[in-house]
Amino acid sequence: MNRAELKEFLDQKVIQYHRPEFIKSDPIQIPHRFSLKEDIEISGFLAATMSWGNRKMIIGKANELMNRVGNSPYDFVMNYNENQFEKIEDFKHRTINSTDLDFYFRSLKNIYLNHGGLETVFHFSKKDTDSYNAIENFRNKFLEIEHLKRSEKHLSSPAKGSAAKRLNMFLRWMVRTDRQQVDFGIWKNISASQLVCPLDLHSGNVARKLGLLKRKQNDWKAAIELNSNLKKMDAKDPVKYDFALFGLGIFEGFFKL
Repeated sequence: MNRAELKEFLDQKVIQYHRPEFIKSDPIQIPHRFSLKEDIEISGFLAATMSWGNRKMIIGKANELMNRVGNSPYDFVMNYNENQFEKIEDFKHRTINSTDLDFYFRSLKNIYLNHGGLETVFHFSKKDTDSYNAIENFRNKFLEIEHLKRSEKHLSSPAKGSAAKRLNMFLRWMVRTDRQQVDFGIWKNISASQLVCPLDLHSGNVARKLGLLKRKQNDWKAAIELNSNLKKMDAKDPVKYDFALFGLGIFEGFFKL
């Protein structure tokens, strides 16, 4: 396919998969349980952080966590103390355990009390053409309170070469505005043009088969290479193609054809 044909193909796949029905099978359903901005942010961040592995298990464990915090994540965070720890004490999802969650809740409380909330710490300047600085600024604020070193591994760093798939996915959820009401668009000071398409094994393999990505590793350099090519098709909203790449990879097994 030439570029025009590829754009037409991917645009059709965006239409096919970018629908409200998508919510039912995706971790984005977790923040869709809520209407308060802060509940959406916090539940979305936690669900995104937990998003690797089997999607059914991810959704199940994220729902369990929301139930443990009384289905009021913002209220739980703002009132979190050592007495609340028993509510999450035996929680575990893959390598995330209650020690990590204790740190997450303490750090989120610090962010909302002292830094203006999650939207503020994911700060984009007008000069930023991608999410590198925003993610690193977030990590610096998130990690400023006392924590065990092990808890840092769940917060990917572009500065260390990671594609930061889960954090870029979370940013897509919060920033993009769409008529289908899949993404939330509740963060108004960030442009969708500054976002980076989440890159993982499936989307990377699809992108390579389509000629959108040459780099073999799924790292930050690959994420930027992919995003640069997606911007050639839609400079204002390159991450909408996440739906196309995801659908082609997960539902169609496109890279295996």
